[in-house]
Amino acid sequence: MQLPKHDRYDYVPLSRRPDYSWPDGKRLAVCFCNNIEVFGFLSGLGSDSTVLNAPQTTRNYAWRDYGNRVGQWYLFDLLDEMRVPASHNLNSLLLDDCPEIGERIRQRGDEAVGHGRTNAERQDVLNETDEARLIAESTDGIARHIGIRPKGWLGPYLAQTPVTLDLLKEAGYDYVMDWPADDQPFWMRTRSGPLLSVPYSIELNDSPAMVFRQHSARDFEDMIVDQFDEMLHQSAKWPLVFTVVIHPFVIGQPFRLRALRRAMQRILAKREQLWITTPGEIARYCASLPAGIIPGS
Repeated sequence: MQLPKHDRYDYVPLSRRPDYSWPDGKRLAVCFCNNIEVFGFLSGLGSDSTVLNAPQTTRNYAWRDYGNRVGQWYLFDLLDEMRVPASHNLNSLLLDDCPEIGERIRQRGDEAVGHGRTNAERQDVLNETDEARLIAESTDGIARHIGIRPKGWLGPYLAQTPVTLDLLKEAGYDYVMDWPADDQPFWMRTRSGPLLSVPYSIELNDSPAMVFRQHSARDFEDMIVDQFDEMLHQSAKWPLVFTVVIHPFVIGQPFRLRALRRAMQRILAKREQLWITTPGEIARYCASLPAGIIPGS
């Protein structure tokens, strides 16, 4: 029996990889990845606060819209208070409706990551021409509002077609976060050259954890702290990337924000041991390393 396979990367176990360190000899990179999304009113895709596969209603539209109206502003203030950078995975149409969010991202100097046009759609159902148009429109929309073309991509629902990686490389992207296969970056093959995969967590992610699996805010806090403590321990042996993934309509609820605040305080108490960074900085650093260090290079 032969299973279907892909040719994007080879199997390289963690135990067989060269060692390296992050800047200044740090061993654990820490990223806060924030998804800022926009949805159609009573149409398209979109999660619900209580029911899986629920129809689109005014209630769940308003619940998600809370994130852009309120929760995101709580998050900006928390990030400022904690003095940490963030990467923001942006639906480009959001910036047309909520330009103040783009302005705050520019003021903070944070990274903007391409995240499609809207999370009311998926790109894995599109033909190559339409998918290329989606990527171009998302890229151009972010560049118009933020002033810088995004170099990293996270697709809505992390969904890809067989040619997504090729299209991203050809559109000028340097890295992608749709393949949560590792705690280290690795190079992927495309028809136009290599594209870096940067770690992104679908486990340490507020939406699947608290909306779909119904974990409490304190459960999520414990998950963050336990993941961090264990990865800091493991990083003595291997350089690793620790990511916390959030959505303002989920974590931006005040009772959940309080749990995130406590978890961040626990992490940042060890700030001197950490490289607190963004996926784009990780990608640039990996591109500077000699061939043979990062798997696939």
